[in-house]
Amino acid sequence: MLPRLAGQGAVPRIYDTPTRQLLEARPIDVAGLYVCGITPYDATHIGHAATYIAYDTLIRLWLDAGYRVRYVQNTTDVDDPLLERAAATGVDWRSLAAEQTELFRRDMESLGVIPPDHYVAATEMIEQVADAVRRLLDRGIAYPIDHDIYFDIAAAAASSPWHLGQESNLDRPTMLELFAERGGDPERPGKRDALDPLLWRSARAGEPSWETVLGAGRPGWHIECSVIAQEFLDLPLTVNGGGSDLVFPHHEFSAGHTAALTGKPLANLYSHTGLVAYRGEKMSKSLGNLVLVSTLIGSGVDVRAIRLAVLSQHYRDDWEWTDDLLAEAQERLARWSAWASSGRSAGTSSILEGIRLALVHDLDTPTALAAVDAPATRGSAPAEGDLAAIDALLGIRLSDPRATRGADQSHRDKEMHHG
Repeated sequence: MLPRLAGQGAVPRIYDTPTRQLLEARPIDVAGLYVCGITPYDATHIGHAATYIAYDTLIRLWLDAGYRVRYVQNTTDVDDPLLERAAATGVDWRSLAAEQTELFRRDMESLGVIPPDHYVAATEMIEQVADAVRRLLDRGIAYPIDHDIYFDIAAAAASSPWHLGQESNLDRPTMLELFAERGGDPERPGKRDALDPLLWRSARAGEPSWETVLGAGRPGWHIECSVIAQEFLDLPLTVNGGGSDLVFPHHEFSAGHTAALTGKPLANLYSHTGLVAYRGEKMSKSLGNLVLVSTLIGSGVDVRAIRLAVLSQHYRDDWEWTDDLLAEAQERLARWSAWASSGRSAGTSSILEGIRLALVHDLDTPTALAAVDAPATRGSAPAEGDLAAIDALLGIRLSDPRATRGADQSHRDKEMHHG
């Protein structure tokens, strides 16, 4: 359970990719958040951590503003990269997915990230996805090619409140380039539009498949998230989030599928985090230039320092992980810890409002950290409520030498207590 704070925070304003503006992320009742999860074929790297810490910060702000939160995250536990890694390493793909999913969840718990209410694996939703694709076929918004099924973007635009480019604001040449780079197949013969995305992949020899109303096969990528969001959250979502590399095609088409199926937008606000580089290139599994959270923890790095290093960068910026960045975070943690152990001064929290003001303005964590740096550097003892504010809003527990919240921070505890 998050610590008790005085008063109540404001509704956060965050950057909306489609409108390119800061918008209030104001829930109607319960804040509905969907953040795209991992394809579990390798361990959690700092790029993952940066995304999930960003939306963890958003959840903490909603709770501080007095809202309940319903948070859903998928796991794409059947996909080509996973199958390729399993084949290359001689491991059953299901075992690899289960092992890496569990490691990811442990890493997130170590980092103090409040877990989703629902982790939903793609393999748990096969029947629901197949039913959704069948409905799109029946409505003339999907079509087959050699037993595979594709989404007809022109038909969807003509019959739903969505059109291509609505979420991404990209021009067609850029879309074609990104589509080819990020799992699309623009050159496939028989497609009505080169950008039409795959909804259902029919069974191939040596690949996992499921018998459904569509025959044997497995889901496409974008329809997976669309169906999971519809199943577990009310539409439109308050926020649909993920890394900036998901803007197109993934979030564009997840929104398109949802609009075609329901007549509703997927989300009121689409939020994206920047990409993390290492040694000059974007950190990615395909490049192999990964800084793994589990490796850092295993080497003895305090997880609070890892979290502070991430929070020192604005969530929308592209940035680079370096040894110097981690060293600065470790120094900051040591300074804060010494300040936290220096006793208590009279009066109420001197930093709570500073942290709140920074964070509600587009999750400005660097400025929020600076609000703590000031008294910690001056050496004045923390006031009543200072450490609770740092714990509740930044996820850094200074009053306990253990770095994490551990199992007590379950999804059932997503409520903030105010004095």
